[in-house]
Amino acid sequence: MHLHILGICGTFMGGIAAIAKQMGFRVSGCDANVYPPMSTQLEQLGIELKQGYFVEHLNDEPDLVIVGNAMARGNVMVEHLLDRKIPYISGPQWLLDNVLKDRWVLAVSGTHGKTTTSSMLTWILQYAGMEPGFLIGGVPQNFDCSARLGNAPFFVIEADEYDTAFFDKRSKFVHYRPNTLVINNLEFDHADIFNDLSDIQRQFHHLIRMVPSNGLILSPKSETAINETLAMGCWTPNEYSVDNEDKLNGWHAEKCIADGSEFIVSFKGEVQGRVKWALIGDFNIENGLMAIAAARHAGVTSAVAIEALATFVNTKRRLELKGEVNQVRVFDDFAHHPTAIAKTLAGMRANVGNKRVIAILEPRSNTMKSGVHKDTLAKSLAEADLVFVYQGEQVKWSVDALIADCQQPCFVNENIEQMVADIVAKTQAGDTLVVMSNGGFGGIHDKLLSALAK
Repeated sequence: MHLHILGICGTFMGGIAAIAKQMGFRVSGCDANVYPPMSTQLEQLGIELKQGYFVEHLNDEPDLVIVGNAMARGNVMVEHLLDRKIPYISGPQWLLDNVLKDRWVLAVSGTHGKTTTSSMLTWILQYAGMEPGFLIGGVPQNFDCSARLGNAPFFVIEADEYDTAFFDKRSKFVHYRPNTLVINNLEFDHADIFNDLSDIQRQFHHLIRMVPSNGLILSPKSETAINETLAMGCWTPNEYSVDNEDKLNGWHAEKCIADGSEFIVSFKGEVQGRVKWALIGDFNIENGLMAIAAARHAGVTSAVAIEALATFVNTKRRLELKGEVNQVRVFDDFAHHPTAIAKTLAGMRANVGNKRVIAILEPRSNTMKSGVHKDTLAKSLAEADLVFVYQGEQVKWSVDALIADCQQPCFVNENIEQMVADIVAKTQAGDTLVVMSNGGFGGIHDKLLSALAK
């Protein structure tokens, strides 16, 4: 059977392509931008890639077209599909019908931390010898791919609340039917498709309704928005991560080192072990607790999970060290929401102490570009000593407003080369540069390292 995928170079659709190829399907696909690293991964799998969206790409008559959620009415290939009644399906629905319906699905959802927690959980199951299937919306560095079919009943999936396709406006994750569901956190995001937080909570409620009574839902007990959503109706047992005052009633972490690189795990008051790892930040401790708890539901002891996390290498672009030049470290982080920005910088502050942290931000997500979070952005940058913000062409509000709102010196640039020069001019030995964007940011990381070397 021949499958053709529209939007194949996205992380999710590329993952589906890889899994379909492993299942023996003939797979081809096209995208507006066919470029590495995804194009290289797909070509190595023997998948036919075509540049651009042209009806000629369907001349060899695929049996089924899998439509990515970036495809909209008006796209010439979408119109061709509809006019010619060519069979089509969404990526999440194809995944349910062909992969997930017979698997024990461990789904990791939430506004932040999905990719990291999914990667942790997958690595724990792999370390335990389970050879799970997985589809992760990033590049997990303990593996050589972002998706695979796997040999075990278990399948880990990053469960995104974004919509499914132009013809199915439900969240992707309602197609996944998890046995184990992690909800890391819940905030307003994706302002291009949701009107407010209650819209998002409704989609999470639909997801919760699908978790069986012999399944498990895991979440932080302190998250009001999650608790409100569970109160809408829940028919599944719950386990929670909890604070010090409630540590006898759930999963709890006690930091041994301020930056979070070592902590003790307990469950209902019973110590499970001590995690010593290369990660920092309270947010990663929370991610780790959820991964340990989810793995336990799948049959992995906490002791084995803790061993696994000691060898976990964080996903690319999650506070990833890109290089160090002349005693200046440059990190790349995917943070694109004020809460994620604040947590990233708090983790780095705990790591460096009194040394300077320089935050370099590109507001690039649809929500950030629209200005929805502009009033809370300055507060999220509080842990930085200096702030540089890129005023990209697609940003629909004046980033100059941050200059007055930030408590520390804040600089705005419209040109990346000039931005690099300005940053380097104010950088000192011992500084840590944290670059935050959910895009490529014009290759600013390498440009900074090159300029610092000079």
